[in-house]
Amino acid sequence: MAGGQGPVVGKLESQIYCIKYTLFCFNVVLWLFGVSVFALCLWICFEPGFNEWMRILELQKYFIGIYIMLIASLGIMVVAFLGCGSALMENVTLLYGYIGSQLALFVFGLIGACVVLDFSTYDSSIQPLIRNVIVRLINNPQHDGSREILRMVQEGIGCCGADGPMDYINLNKPLPSECRDSVTGNAYFHGCVDEMTWYLEGKTGWLAGIVLASCMVSIINAVMSLVLIQAVKKEEDEAIVYK
Repeated sequence: MAGGQGPVVGKLESQIYCIKYTLFCFNVVLWLFGVSVFALCLWICFEPGFNEWMRILELQKYFIGIYIMLIASLGIMVVAFLGCGSALMENVTLLYGYIGSQLALFVFGLIGACVVLDFSTYDSSIQPLIRNVIVRLINNPQHDGSREILRMVQEGIGCCGADGPMDYINLNKPLPSECRDSVTGNAYFHGCVDEMTWYLEGKTGWLAGIVLASCMVSIINAVMSLVLIQAVKKEEDEAIVYK
């Protein structure tokens, strides 16, 4: 009986070694994801001019998801670092805590990604907000501030009205020069609602993608941690039996 112990124990040790270093590598990947998300969130929050645009257009709700992701990215970096240590130490208590934190980060990251996508994609909650602001600006041409904001948006993005040039016609307003292409002289076909949404999609698409990938890695890490716990417990039980 004792003679068969060596191969069994050796195989189990090899499995534990493989699992914990695979988990270590996945935690390194997760940490890199966290750094990437943190950097992208800071870039979006502090990009020159962008924050001012969102404030002027009263679209601050867009940043709710960004802030959630920013907090989640900090959590990802801390938990990934601790996960590396708990895996290498083969500490069951720390591994259970790590599993719980991974599940929490999964939920938190998923919420952040959903909120960001709901306020930055086509046919999302951001479009009615943009439409209301643009229509209100068109209806107040006598106000210098409204006229300047509308000019800045339409020139900067290359759009006309909320949903197109027909907005000015329907509201009995003259078509401003910034609504026309400076080369062809034709009015821009797309409205500012669509153009602004596509612009936001381009900014946050990669961010949401990385966060969702991080959520997937978190689940993989949680499963591998559970497998590692079972393997460590089995090793401890066998050590007691053959002691």
